[in-house]
Amino acid sequence: MLHRGQIRLERYALGLTEATRWSTMSMVKSMTSTLVGAAIREGRIGGLADDVIRYLPALRGSAYDGVSVRDLLTMSSGTAWVEDYADRGSHVNRYSKALGDRQPGGVVALLRSLGRAAPPGTRFNYNTGDTYLLGCLLTAATGRPLAEYMAERIWSRWGMEHDAYYTLDQEGGQEIGGSRAGMALRDLGRFGQFILAGGGDILPMGWVEQAARPAFALDPAQNSYGATGYGFSWWIDPNGAMVAVGFAGQTLYVNRAAEVVIVTLSCWPQPPHVTDGIDRKAERLAFCAAVVAALSRG
Repeated sequence: MLHRGQIRLERYALGLTEATRWSTMSMVKSMTSTLVGAAIREGRIGGLADDVIRYLPALRGSAYDGVSVRDLLTMSSGTAWVEDYADRGSHVNRYSKALGDRQPGGVVALLRSLGRAAPPGTRFNYNTGDTYLLGCLLTAATGRPLAEYMAERIWSRWGMEHDAYYTLDQEGGQEIGGSRAGMALRDLGRFGQFILAGGGDILPMGWVEQAARPAFALDPAQNSYGATGYGFSWWIDPNGAMVAVGFAGQTLYVNRAAEVVIVTLSCWPQPPHVTDGIDRKAERLAFCAAVVAALSRG
């Protein structure tokens, strides 16, 4: 937990150490989306309204033809994607298999095969494939590997303590922008401080405010965090905080109003191994709210 840039609590367990690069899973989606702002500021990406196929022409003629950069950022590409981890035939599990097969172009081929479920920009549908393409788009726009661009624009300039890593989709291939990156606890906290500070001279003026503005209102009962909105690949907490959310309880919570950052590297039990009856979603929301209240008093 950090308050106004100062560590107020730091705790490790279950073998985790200060130098451990814990897999962020989907928390990295929010970080990859932040690089879009850096690329726009640099003029590498023309703007949020740019068509995805301007940078990824291999998608021309697919359901991603007509999708904008903004649509990818807000998970509203309109493609008929199913993110159901329990269904082995779902798109997200076929995506994971394509990554495991390490076949060149396997993920893009899967995404090219998607149909259209809604006009672009009109409907929120959580889609890990959208953020994979966001990473591909950044690589194409900047002419740099995603990891190199992150290192140059943020990691080396914000005092990160440890090297981090992205996972590649194949040997020598594309970094996966939507999951499976490895970072140390304190450096995730530093990234939260970077967002808290508005991105300095790395992001466009007002980018963080745009990223934190809900592009879509959500029913908190219908998502794993309990968010009431979704911005530029950030979940929006009921109190307005920006939250990067990963599998099994991982969160990077950034409350700009209270100047609080909380990083939680969890490994919650998953079905069918959940037997304790604990409502972990409710506990996480209550925990963050209690931390903010306590630090605000102090």
